[in-house]
Amino acid sequence: MLPTLTHKLRESAVSVIPIMALVAILHFTIAPLGAGQLPQFIIGGLLLILGLAVFLIGAELGMVAFGQKTGSALTRRRNLPLILGAVMAIGFAITIAEPDIQVLGKQVHAVRHSIDRQTLILMIALGVGGFLMLGVAKTVFQLPLRWLLVGFYLPVFGACAFVDAVFVGVAFDAGGATTGPITVPFIIAMGVGVASAAKREKEDDDSSFGWVGLASIGPIVAVAFMGMISPATASPEDSAAGEMAAEGLVERFLLHALPEAAKDISMAILPIFLIFLLFQATLLRLPAGQMRRMTLGFLYASIGLVVFMTGVSGGFIPVGYSLGVTLGTMGGAALVPVGFLLGAVVVCAEPAVWVLNEQVEELSGGHIRRSLMLAALSISIACAVALGMIRVVTGLSIWYILIPGYALALGLTFFSPRLFTAVAFDSGGVASGPMSSTFVLSLALGASFGAGGNPATDAFGMIAMIAMAPLITIQLLGLIFKSKAKKLGEMSRRQNEEPGNVAGS
Repeated sequence: MLPTLTHKLRESAVSVIPIMALVAILHFTIAPLGAGQLPQFIIGGLLLILGLAVFLIGAELGMVAFGQKTGSALTRRRNLPLILGAVMAIGFAITIAEPDIQVLGKQVHAVRHSIDRQTLILMIALGVGGFLMLGVAKTVFQLPLRWLLVGFYLPVFGACAFVDAVFVGVAFDAGGATTGPITVPFIIAMGVGVASAAKREKEDDDSSFGWVGLASIGPIVAVAFMGMISPATASPEDSAAGEMAAEGLVERFLLHALPEAAKDISMAILPIFLIFLLFQATLLRLPAGQMRRMTLGFLYASIGLVVFMTGVSGGFIPVGYSLGVTLGTMGGAALVPVGFLLGAVVVCAEPAVWVLNEQVEELSGGHIRRSLMLAALSISIACAVALGMIRVVTGLSIWYILIPGYALALGLTFFSPRLFTAVAFDSGGVASGPMSSTFVLSLALGASFGAGGNPATDAFGMIAMIAMAPLITIQLLGLIFKSKAKKLGEMSRRQNEEPGNVAGS
């Protein structure tokens, strides 16, 4: 296990250390933190690194392995109602355990006390489970992904037009935060299993892709529905919620952050483990050795998440908020450039981005280099975070960004290769990982408070904009690949039509 832990620690450190370095630079230059906050932030960062590493090991041993075994077992049964029910139950449970969703729920409740955190998390989980069943239908019945995306996003935008502005940002943030370190590997494993059962083997086949993209729509629908039936009313405590949370968590790190994290994570992991035991008794029937290994994985994942969430609550969220307040008082001249730089750092720090770069290079046959992919994502996400900071300063409605952004992304589905479209929407949340959910959003909330704005309407939506950037970028790269492939095909055809080649044939 030691080599694996060393590898995961290195992977986690690559995600966290760039953010820590940026905060340290800001602290010693233009935005000094409060007394004791820098050491608190460093401790929180170290806990994030350790917790994320242990969690990823546990997720591979337990949750991801559970998904793969379940997908294989369901494939052998070839029972569509059973697959649908299992996917719904597992998708629901796995989303509750997603650390990004837990963090988002905490931050939403801090800004709007009227939005119950557990209710929000349950609604998001229901949305993911429901739309995962749509992923099954897409694969089994060979439904075109582009029409499913267009067919659901258009009504979603229409419904959100009648929802309180607070819920609009939260809904789209939930869609981006869903694609986190637990959910994505699990959903992909299930998608590949069902696709292999359907035996789709065509050129430009996307039958095993698109599940994550569809699952990201579910939370938007669910949170929008929640907003229709339960409006987010403001209360006197809301305006100072972030500030009180920052001070309290810094001063009482172990007394509040650790016990709260232990309670929340135990409630999140328990449903998944119970479903695992149920499936073991009725469907999987794994040998005792595999059962012990996967149970140990669930234990590691639980411990890792407790440590991770303790670091988030005790270090990253309060310090991110405090730093945001300081930058917000300086106005856009400081906040927007910092946001641009932060976006570039975030995308380079996410391990999933590096995996995505390799995947796109492979899909394009080497025509889309990893360096080009990383540069394109870095620029697009840097622009997305900078736009989010402009919203914080000006109070610009999120509709002015989401509508043209998604219109472009959905329009590109009709021109970009199908496989690139599927990968793009699956990867929509690849950059909106733990760093975005913990630090970037908390900084935006603090900046809005410091700038005298409304954090509930001006800051939420940041994760959504980060998640939207890959939808456009990867499809544009798909068009580049399509153009290059067409030119290469024309060159090859001309060479074959030359007299010498014709005679030689």
